[in-house]
Amino acid sequence: MQEVRKLLCDEQWEKLSPLLPGKPSDPGATAQDNRLFLEAVLWIMRTGSPWRDLPAELGNWHTTYTRFKRWGESGVWQRVCEIVSGDRDLKMLMIDSTVVRAHQHAAGAKKKEGPQAIGRSRGGWTSKIHVVVDALGSPVRWLLTGGEVADITQAKSLLEGLKADAVLADKGYDADALIDSIQVAGATAVIPPRRNRVVQRSYDRHLYKERNLVERFFNRIKQFRRIATRYEKLARNYLSFLNLVCIYIWIT
Repeated sequence: MQEVRKLLCDEQWEKLSPLLPGKPSDPGATAQDNRLFLEAVLWIMRTGSPWRDLPAELGNWHTTYTRFKRWGESGVWQRVCEIVSGDRDLKMLMIDSTVVRAHQHAAGAKKKEGPQAIGRSRGGWTSKIHVVVDALGSPVRWLLTGGEVADITQAKSLLEGLKADAVLADKGYDADALIDSIQVAGATAVIPPRRNRVVQRSYDRHLYKERNLVERFFNRIKQFRRIATRYEKLARNYLSFLNLVCIYIWIT
């Protein structure tokens, strides 16, 4: 039988292991299988397979899913991501969104279990990932909404509190209120004007070419099939996968 391909090298594991619950210094039981657990979740995220199809050598599928869900509910994935992403290059920020089609398995969650962040857009039932990346294309902040939500509505939340020399975005973000807020924060808004503007603004066309970094980020995370297609019923579980893929990018 062919051995399951794993993603974490020893150097990456050394960065992550002190940040995870279950260390000998933590109260409660010691989690000796944290590395195997991470490999199992990464396998699910990379292949897009159902949890029940998890290879036995990566652990029991139900135990793995339960811990994955519990870590999401307690904020472990988000906390670890905030720690590993501390060394940001905020000289430039690029903001954009990408639409993710929701699989039929993502439907049917009970409202009392939590929000879904799934909406009907031109592509059917979809979710939308809104992201801001730094000057190196690494993720800084991200939000999840239904696919029908306009990009401009999430820009303020993504950029709030971040200090940069320039903010790059496509013309979908061309709104006076956003541009004014960027300039008030001391940054240059590198955003092409819409055609229907009465007075066309000028912008740095050369610097705008750097916006491809956020597109590269989307291409990279969508190599993980569980990100490229939304299978999770709850927004919380899908965000857990988003946090994990961003953790993986930061330690790679």
